Formats: sequence, C-alpha cells, structure tokens
Amino acid sequence: MRLRRRKSRRTQVADVLSADLKLQAAKKATKGARKAAKGTAVYQVAKRTPVVRRIPLVAGAGVAAAVVARKLRSSHGPGAPASA
Repeated sequence: MRLRRRKSRRTQVADVLSADLKLQAAKKATKGARKAAKGTAVYQVAKRTPVVRRIPLVAGAGVAAAVVARKLRSSHGPGAPASA
C-alpha cells in the first residue's frame, strides 16, 4: 500500500489552472467547429428545407461538427502532423 503525499497549495493552484486552460481550449475548439459546420453547404440547405426533411441533414452536420471538434482536441499542439 502506498501512502499519498499531500499536494502543496502551489501545486494545487497549478493543477486547477492547467485544467481550466484545457477546458477553455476545448470550448474554443468546439466553437470553431460549430462555426465551420454552419458554413457548410449541408447546413445552408438544411436551413431552407422543411422541418421533416431537415432532421437528417442537421444530424449529419452535427456529426461532422463533432468529428472536427474531436480531431481538434486530440491534436498535440499547432505543429503536430495530421494523421491520415
């Protein structure tokens, strides 16, 4: 059994700040993905079609936005090579 060491106040603050930065980065990535999805042709067509026909189009746009957001969050920094 291993005894846990108490974190110092400075370490606790650093952990909270790093978690907050990660959360803000994820929010910005999803906001960018949402804006990108709104610019797609699928979204533009969905805005002009009746509600019943719109459901699959909006769902497809949502999935596309989720995929883009996931890729943005999983990248390891701005200089990371894109995996194919």
